Amino acid sequence: MIQVKDLRPHLRPTVLLAFPVVMSQLGHVLVNLTDSLLVGKLGKIPLAAVGVGVSSTTVLLILGIGLSMGSVPLVAAAEGRRDRPELARLLVSSVWLNTLMGIVLAGLGQLVPLVLPLLGQAPEVVALATPWVRVMSLSLLPLMVFQGFREFAEGLGLTRQAMWLSILANVVNVALCYAFIFGNWGMPQLGMLGSAWASLLARVLMAVLMAGYVLRAARLRPYREAVTSWWVVDLPILNRLFHVGAPIGVQMAFEVGAFSFSQLMMGWLGVTAQAAHQVAITVASVTYMAASGISAAATIRVGQFRGAGQLRRARGAGVTAYWLTLLFMGTMGLLLILTRHWLPYLFIRDPQVVAQAATLLFIAALFQVSDGLQVVGLGALRGLEDVKVPSVVALLAYWAVALPLGYVLGFVLHWGAPGIWTGLLLGLSIVAVVLLLRFRRETAPGYPAVATPGETGDFIKKPE
Repeated sequence: MIQVKDLRPHLRPTVLLAFPVVMSQLGHVLVNLTDSLLVGKLGKIPLAAVGVGVSSTTVLLILGIGLSMGSVPLVAAAEGRRDRPELARLLVSSVWLNTLMGIVLAGLGQLVPLVLPLLGQAPEVVALATPWVRVMSLSLLPLMVFQGFREFAEGLGLTRQAMWLSILANVVNVALCYAFIFGNWGMPQLGMLGSAWASLLARVLMAVLMAGYVLRAARLRPYREAVTSWWVVDLPILNRLFHVGAPIGVQMAFEVGAFSFSQLMMGWLGVTAQAAHQVAITVASVTYMAASGISAAATIRVGQFRGAGQLRRARGAGVTAYWLTLLFMGTMGLLLILTRHWLPYLFIRDPQVVAQAATLLFIAALFQVSDGLQVVGLGALRGLEDVKVPSVVALLAYWAVALPLGYVLGFVLHWGAPGIWTGLLLGLSIVAVVLLLRFRRETAPGYPAVATPGETGDFIKKPE
């Protein structure tokens, strides 16, 4: 049984790892936050259009990010074993896999506008969203190149570099959005489409700088020197990266896809509800990405202890991440309750949109804890390379429970937008409880008893 004294050694290392990851994870969300804040000044129809565009392209983005995260537990475990040749193979394979995935996702994004008119959205919203989606989808290629280099570095515990690059890219994105949307500083006035071009250019900058760091940093020279060829991919390693990363991507896509589909359901209620949803989901996504940073730290530390054969420490690292997330997300929930009536004014002044957004933010405050615990549970289980079962749990919880319940509450019982969000709250809570129970079982001493001894009485689970 884990006691308080077992958690203390993990607090400082977890926070030091998590903080830079939180900042770099927030970088992805701040792109959408910037778009929503600035485009909201153009009115509720452009804001709703950005919401539709973000919801459709974010599913592809999250699918790619999830796939890229498959390298983190493998790199962490190899680092725990001090296996430098395998780390070199992981570096090359991670870059190739993510680059190829970026090409695929950018191509799929060009097809999304063909589907939008079939989903019951307002014609004026679809007209504005279509070109925005096409440009934003192109940014998925440089983003995946960035992820390929970033996740390798983070698997080694080098998290600050991606943080600083994300901060820089977001500063550039804000400046370019201000210039392109409103035609400032001699730039063409592109309206909401300007935000998509700004994001594309900012993500190209992120990819170039992250690749430059990994390929030139002195502290990473031993790993580069162990690379036998940058052009020959180790197929077994590539296959392993895909089989660990693909379930992570699918699980994350199921979750984000549920929220994206809820954005489309909001469109069935009207432009006002859709704009309010975009405000509330943008605010909630900021706190989610902060919890996701703690989750990434859990993946790294659990994976390193697992690779070193120290199950008790792996369990302690995961439990510490759980407690940190509970404290943080509980605080954020209280903060949202206190500020829900004025936060929407940062995005838009329409009184109807503001009123609905305030109601949705109250529900968002309630699911802060569930949202945080489910994402840190996923991170801790990834450190154990346990990725398949969580994907099934997410599929059933979100698509078999949350969305159908949200539809019944929202449209059959006429609760409207709050009904849809109540369904999402239940889905998050189910996933959080199931994953907590699974992590406790998977890290229980002697479960399953296989011959990979770590500390006295500790045994490590074989990867599925």
